Amino acid sequence: MEKLGRFLLRGLRIGASTIAIVELARKDWAGGISAALAWLVFLQVERRLPPNSADPAVQEGERP
Repeated sequence: MEKLGRFLLRGLRIGASTIAIVELARKDWAGGISAALAWLVFLQVERRLPPNSADPAVQEGERP
């Protein structure tokens, strides 16, 4: 279940960044800025999650 949540969060983050770029390219400032803020929120949430125990870098102590 944890992997699914991380996968969905990553999908939301990628989607928000893509929408931000497209909206800003179309000069829709409100939509672009809103999507960029959503991307920043998703990024901060993902960074605050505890490390995945199945990640080999975590097991070796390489992750900051």
